[in-house]
Amino acid sequence: MYDGEPLPGRNDECWCGSGRKYKKCHIDFDERLELLYEQGFEVPPRSLLKSHKDIEGIKKSAIVNIGVLDYVAERIGPGVTTGEIDRWVHNYTVEHGAVPAPLDYEGFPKSVCTSINEVVCHGIPSDDEVLAEGDIVNVDCSTILDGYFSDSSRMFCIGEVDPEKKRLVEVTKESIDKALSQVKPWGLLGDVGHVVNEFAKEHGYSVVREFGGHGIGIEFHEDPFVSFVAKPNTGMVLVPGLVFTIEPMINAGKPEIDMSDPNGWTVRTKDGSATAQWEIQLAVTEDGYELLSW
Repeated sequence: MYDGEPLPGRNDECWCGSGRKYKKCHIDFDERLELLYEQGFEVPPRSLLKSHKDIEGIKKSAIVNIGVLDYVAERIGPGVTTGEIDRWVHNYTVEHGAVPAPLDYEGFPKSVCTSINEVVCHGIPSDDEVLAEGDIVNVDCSTILDGYFSDSSRMFCIGEVDPEKKRLVEVTKESIDKALSQVKPWGLLGDVGHVVNEFAKEHGYSVVREFGGHGIGIEFHEDPFVSFVAKPNTGMVLVPGLVFTIEPMINAGKPEIDMSDPNGWTVRTKDGSATAQWEIQLAVTEDGYELLSW
């Protein structure tokens, strides 16, 4: 098989864990994968594909992740510090039997990322950072429950926000719907990213190139990398069972970023322009997709 993994016999139990015989489960599926590989397409190894059990586990994790963001949404506002947001996220997550995935991930010191105004991503919460009227902030939550990872983020407008900033937030959210319109089983991942880039440019914005979505579920970051400057008709085949995030980072100004912050994490727009990000997590299905976290 193209991914180097053995194939079961026709009457053996299928590799997917369904308990069914291979000939009545994934044999036709695997033949299709092999054919696509032989035709030169980028095909995910079967180890990346999530079983029904895996997806149910991810959904349970996502219940906590969604709950965290709902909790933040009810409380966030002018005068709140990003340090407070971090404690809300940490306490809510732990109280629901889960673990904040960012905490200690490659040395990240907090339980959530909070990225304000010109901060593209990976803002580190602090009690010295106070949200003010007119700010826009991305709160990026990731959760581990029973070994399964969920991940999503939302933008929040703090008080009365400048119309241009508000428009950026809204367009970025709308770009998620554009991306979802291209998530089609056996389609190509490049189509998902391309439509986001075109939509952003139509509104006078630019898309960050260095960061994007990613596979997730058993690990925090898995293949594929989801680029939002991808070309159409390129990229990995969207095989049913593939789980990934869609999280475009869209700048009001130019696409270049500044990664020089001494903390080693916080990324900003190079020109100081405002930036926005929304993130969802989904699974590709036989007839479309299923949203898992938002």
